[in-house]
Amino acid sequence: MFSMIKTVKGRTWKNWARTCESTPEKILYPSSIEEVSSIVKEASKQKKTIRVVGAGHSFTSLVKTEDWLVSLDSLSGIGQIDEENSTVTVLGGTRLFQLGEALGRAGYAQENLGDINVQSLAGAISTGTHGTGLEFGNLSTQVMELSLVTASGEILTVSEKQNPHYFKACLVSLGGLGIIVKVKLKMIKSLVYEYRSEKVRYSKFEQQLDHYITANRHFEFYLFPFSDIVQIKTMNVTDRKPQSLSFHHFNNLFLENYLFFILSEICRLFPKSSRSISRLSSKAVGSTAIAANSHELFATPRLVKFREIEYCIPLHHFKSALQEIRKCIETKQHQVHFPIECRTVKADDIWLSPSYQRDSAYIAFHMYKGMPYEEYFQDMELIMKKYEGRPHWGKMHNQSKEELLSLYPKLPDFLTIRKELDPQGTFLNDYMKRLWI
Repeated sequence: MFSMIKTVKGRTWKNWARTCESTPEKILYPSSIEEVSSIVKEASKQKKTIRVVGAGHSFTSLVKTEDWLVSLDSLSGIGQIDEENSTVTVLGGTRLFQLGEALGRAGYAQENLGDINVQSLAGAISTGTHGTGLEFGNLSTQVMELSLVTASGEILTVSEKQNPHYFKACLVSLGGLGIIVKVKLKMIKSLVYEYRSEKVRYSKFEQQLDHYITANRHFEFYLFPFSDIVQIKTMNVTDRKPQSLSFHHFNNLFLENYLFFILSEICRLFPKSSRSISRLSSKAVGSTAIAANSHELFATPRLVKFREIEYCIPLHHFKSALQEIRKCIETKQHQVHFPIECRTVKADDIWLSPSYQRDSAYIAFHMYKGMPYEEYFQDMELIMKKYEGRPHWGKMHNQSKEELLSLYPKLPDFLTIRKELDPQGTFLNDYMKRLWI
């Protein structure tokens, strides 16, 4: 069976953000769970390591390997939709937009999604990908059951009832416990949302922040550096009929991608223009109110390349952290024009989830590709650390193993299970060894 699997040799792999690349000995494209199992068994026999790639949207070196890279692109598809139990079974390589479209056609949806939908389901779960809305946890909290191929090549199915002692460790694992091949997710009846976008003055916004968070099903906002304007976006259930999104999508493409790309190039060539470009961008935010099915509204295209760090802090630190961020950018005169993306997520009990046991605020910092980011990110990380910040696993960060151990109380238990399921380190690379070993 192993010889029948599609294999590419000598190809250099790069992630979406172009922050990581490597030339694996081979890239394998299994199309069945049995093929994944045979790859892992052969890797163990040849003492090769394996990393798995979905859409390549992690900013770190999570996927980097000189040995074997396994792509889940061919292990994709929607299985059974169980209407009685409100669950859907999905193969690990299925992209989130494919899942959304399939569920939408059947009258269902995921309860929450992030702001991009091109990731594989396995990748999104493994890195703790999240959306926004204090009623909802990250995407891993939607998992009812998952199957992964462990380092022995065996298929391990985990849930609250089946192998429950592994379940909370497997839900966010960075691919360190095995290859996620199948997932059973909870789903909800498809809803129609009213999406609103508007700009408000920071002084008014700060006074009403708690109300925005609790009064809206989904709420996020963008701080514009050097500006007194905040863009807020909300999504709430509506009785309105779904509208055509043609103009909305065109607007997103034109303003948030093509026009923003031109402005970003100006900032790259003339960094001192970042301050005025950020202010100009904030003034260009318009008022929008549209109604559409949920899976059509959560995500927006991201064509402009950037670097990103994102931290998760306890919700009660939100206002203090925002004040300090704004003050630091002004004081240090950081040459940044990308708005700062802020969202909220409900507490959960997943061991390596950044939202573990605390209602959380996520704050994401971006820098346009080609512009210096180190000093800006270092200053923002210092602020995030001050407020007990846990890094998003798929974003850039500089946390050491010792710091991670202080942030994630269940990390020692996770590492014990990792050794048990993968004693030879088949699923480790240098980056993960730095974090865990």
